[in-house]
Amino acid sequence: MKTTDVSRAALGRIPVYLRFLESLPQDTETVSATVIAKELGFGEVQVRKDLGAICGSGKPRIGYTVSDLKKCLGGLIDSRNGKAVIVGAGKLGRALLDYGGFSDYGLDILAAFDTEVPPNGESEKPILPLDGLADFCKKNNVSIGVIAVPAEAAQEVCDKLCQSGIKAVMSFAPCRLTAPEGVAVQYENMALSLAHLKAQIKQ
Repeated sequence: MKTTDVSRAALGRIPVYLRFLESLPQDTETVSATVIAKELGFGEVQVRKDLGAICGSGKPRIGYTVSDLKKCLGGLIDSRNGKAVIVGAGKLGRALLDYGGFSDYGLDILAAFDTEVPPNGESEKPILPLDGLADFCKKNNVSIGVIAVPAEAAQEVCDKLCQSGIKAVMSFAPCRLTAPEGVAVQYENMALSLAHLKAQIKQ
C-alpha cells in the first residue's frame, strides 16, 4: 500500500489509530473495528473503510491482530523519506520549524533557511543561511521543501529547492508556482481554509 493510494482524511486518522493501539494493555492480542470506533468516537463504517483500505479486512468475530495492525499503520507512515526543510524563517516558518506534530506522520523537519539568520536560541532547530540550502539538502537526502516566504520570492525559492534535489514542495505563498516534471507541489492557504470554515457556520 502506498501513501498516495490512501485518502488525505484517512491518512490524517492513522496517528489517532496508532495512539489508541499503543494505549491498549500489553496482553491485548486482537481488537475489532467496532471497539476502535466506539473508543475513538468514529463511525464504525469509517473505521472499517480506513483499515480495510490500508491493512485489509479483519477476521470475522475476531477483528485485527494488534501487533499486525500497528506494524501496518506505522509502516505506511514510515514508508517514504520524510526529511524536510523550510525556506523562510519568519513567524510562520519558525512556528512550523518548532511544531512537534509532524513526527506523527513520519516527517522530520531538519532545518529552516533564510537570507537573514536570526540570533541563536530563537528555535530548537537550526536556522541556516539560504546559500547553504543545496549542499544541506543533498548531504541529508532531503525530499520535501516548505516555502514560507512572500509571494514575490516564492518562485525563486521553488527553483532553488528543485535544484537542490527536492521531490515535493508545500507552499504557503499566495501564488502559483512552476516546478519541473516529477516535482509535486501542494498549496496551503490558511486564510482560505478559515473562510471556508466561516461559511459553514449556521446563521
